[in-house]
Amino acid sequence: MMEWETLLSLRRQGDTEPRLRIKQQPTRLGFEVDYDRIVFSSAFRSLQDKTQVIPLSKTSFVHTRLTHSMEVSVVGRSLGRLVGQAILEKRQELYKVHGYEFSDFGAIVAAAALAHDIGNPPFGHSGEKAIGRFFSHGKGKRFQTMLSPVEYQDLIDFEGNAQGFKMLNETRDGMEGGLRLSYATLGAFMKYPKESLPKKPSNLASDKKFGVFQSDKDFFHEVAQELELLSKESDGVVRYHRHPLAFLVEAADDICYTIIDFEDGINLGWIPEEYALEYLMNLVRDSIIVEKYNKLTRSSDRLAYLRSLAINTLVKEAAEIFIENEEAILRGEFDVALLDKSKYKAQIADIIRLSVDKVYNSREVIDKEIAGYKMLETLLDSYTTALENHHNGDANSYDKLLLKDFYNLDKHQTTYQYLMQACDFVARLSDGKAVQLFERMQGAV
Repeated sequence: MMEWETLLSLRRQGDTEPRLRIKQQPTRLGFEVDYDRIVFSSAFRSLQDKTQVIPLSKTSFVHTRLTHSMEVSVVGRSLGRLVGQAILEKRQELYKVHGYEFSDFGAIVAAAALAHDIGNPPFGHSGEKAIGRFFSHGKGKRFQTMLSPVEYQDLIDFEGNAQGFKMLNETRDGMEGGLRLSYATLGAFMKYPKESLPKKPSNLASDKKFGVFQSDKDFFHEVAQELELLSKESDGVVRYHRHPLAFLVEAADDICYTIIDFEDGINLGWIPEEYALEYLMNLVRDSIIVEKYNKLTRSSDRLAYLRSLAINTLVKEAAEIFIENEEAILRGEFDVALLDKSKYKAQIADIIRLSVDKVYNSREVIDKEIAGYKMLETLLDSYTTALENHHNGDANSYDKLLLKDFYNLDKHQTTYQYLMQACDFVARLSDGKAVQLFERMQGAV
């Protein structure tokens, strides 16, 4: 059974001495430092020009990865505080002996939620698919025989969650250990605590994707062991049950994309307003104040009121579901998304179905995703070829020009290492920067 005392570890990569909560500086707590480090990172700032749903949108009110991440963080903080308050009431030694407060739970979830999309490539989820497709069906397939099965799987199933773990922790440009976040925050970040193989899809929430590349698995295991996450073995590979607070990060994300992607579709005029108000009304019938709603004369104000109520409703219910299942979660016996247990599951499904039909499958989104596929394929082809030629000592003048974009070139890298370097470079690009580099490769100046 997992224990909160270890799950709330303040340890950071490279620490030689323990960090105790009771000895923390009250004006700058360790979990709040995590949040600050993420906010001030260049990787987080680049999210302002990365797609949430609608690639390359010039509309100011449409969400980017940055605004989405900030909203998920706010919702996550509320979830963490509600859960933390209940846990401390039940497990008072956490406060009386160790000094933890309910706000610590909120700070951990808020920081992990803020970083939850930091590894997503340009152009949304289509960016992940474009990278994977380059290696599975494109010119990158030629590398398959040079890689182990699990290394190749990392590439053909390129995963933003694993890329995010890399970006948060990788030593880079003199930054030893990356952002050096607390292990508690890293644990909450790890929604899928497993490697890309063995790939055994199941109905379990933590099995849907993977969360660590081969290049980062040693530190991944270090974090899991420090937190004392429950391990499980599959085909000789150690995997882990989720950190309990990862369920709250997931719930915050689910709440925001369900409600706010829907709102974007309404604001763009892709979802008829009368549908929207009806669908949201079905979600908040138990909490709406009809008199207040009827006094709102503008549709935008009515929509904002219903959106606020919907988020509040789902936050309270997700916290209640977590608290009811806390013991099972700590034993590793609970592995479903919290909102899958919601009494509003049918209403949530209706909203998502309408968003898929009117937003995700809209002509504008599809056209821009197609353009994104072509751009990332071109970038990956150029950079992997240049790195391959450099590795073989055959780099031509064009290759050398391209490789000036890379901060670290080592002829002694393995094939996997230089391919991951290319993927890492492309994944860090903003949408606008990817377009700029693509146009440069097409001869535009």
